[in-house]
Amino acid sequence: MSKIKLKETVIVEGRYDRVKLSELIESPIIETGGFRVFKDKEKQELIRAVAKRRGILVMTDVDSAGFVIRNFLRGIVPQEQILHAYIPTIKGKEKRKPEASKEGILGVEGIDRDALITSIRNSGAHILSDAGEKSVGEGLAPPDSSDSSESSITKMDFFDYGLSGCANAAQNREEVLASLCLPKYLSANAMLSAMNCLFTKEEFEQYLSQL
Repeated sequence: MSKIKLKETVIVEGRYDRVKLSELIESPIIETGGFRVFKDKEKQELIRAVAKRRGILVMTDVDSAGFVIRNFLRGIVPQEQILHAYIPTIKGKEKRKPEASKEGILGVEGIDRDALITSIRNSGAHILSDAGEKSVGEGLAPPDSSDSSESSITKMDFFDYGLSGCANAAQNREEVLASLCLPKYLSANAMLSAMNCLFTKEEFEQYLSQL
């Protein structure tokens, strides 16, 4: 199934939201962990760094908790770096849950594909490639024909760059993380996830060459 490729990194509340959207879009996705993001300074710094570099698209549930998280993110990210996608308000219950939420409406994971795609289109997100409709509105950018598997940073790349598997790998990671104002204690796996939210492989190579 073809996916929409976005410039922005998408912010969602939880794992099931991420799984649902990963079937539809080709873009890094960060989970807030619900309200845990309020105290998670590491996650906040990552979101700020990603927003500064490529912008973020917030897609939370349309219940009161979702709007609290949106407002929190508005407070930590400059207005020009954040976009919002709003899903429709639909009464119902997700299949995996034994009962409906307190407010009785579907979250991101329970919304169908077409409605989620419409929400993304209406957000003004920058769509880099789209196998669906040709007319997608203000956020449309020229199609990008690059292969996503070739543009992602891998564990083998980290090894080649001296960021894992060598004596000074930890020091090298700390230097890169410090240059990005990210926590220097991130593990190699956590840093790999963060770098894929910030860079393509080519961009990361260029960034490293300038340090």
